[in-house]
Amino acid sequence: IKLKKMKKVILILALIFMANSYAQEQKQVPMINVSGEGKVKIAPDQALISISIETKGTKADDVKRENDKKMDAILKFIKKSNIPSEDFQTQRISLNPNYDYEKKKYSYIATQSVQILLKDLSKYDTLMEGLINEGINRIDNVEFKSSKMTQLQSDARKLAMKDAKSKAEDYVSVLGQKVGKAILISDNSQVYIPAAPRMYAMKAEYSDKETSRETLAIGEIEITANVSVSFALE
Repeated sequence: IKLKKMKKVILILALIFMANSYAQEQKQVPMINVSGEGKVKIAPDQALISISIETKGTKADDVKRENDKKMDAILKFIKKSNIPSEDFQTQRISLNPNYDYEKKKYSYIATQSVQILLKDLSKYDTLMEGLINEGINRIDNVEFKSSKMTQLQSDARKLAMKDAKSKAEDYVSVLGQKVGKAILISDNSQVYIPAAPRMYAMKAEYSDKETSRETLAIGEIEITANVSVSFALE
């Protein structure tokens, strides 16, 4: 029994010694820690549009029926606009009571929301004008997107790594050393959410002569990747 305990103690000591030796070896590896950033810009070619129809009234059934009627017209218009069925869907349906304490009676608000993925931005003004004509009274959000987002994010990450290595080479070039393999890479990128453009004006604010004006300045989407890299020095 004593022999077994002694062997166990020796094994534990050996493992501790090996762990300490490994830690010391790791600490002795000369390294340089740098950050890198990669940016890619592109004009968006899609828009994610969120719209709503809101109807108010004193009777719940009437309010819901009227709101459903408006939404039916909206969905039919979207289909006529050659938007594929997989590119638009209902997001929210609600019917809520609202109590007026002064009049001491209830009113009701029915809301239906639809999200549309528009893959041809040249149709934006025509689509929005038609939706307003059909009765929408709220535009919740318009988000710019790119159909090439996955590839652009990959390109930005590669540029970030190249930037990190270039920085490391700049630092060590005066020391007569070379940048070796990457020991540790940390992705510090954050999800990019394109800013929404100004909300489209309601029909009542336009005269007949102004309906053909352009209201969308799409600009560019900027995709950014940030990394921290530890390089070994040779």
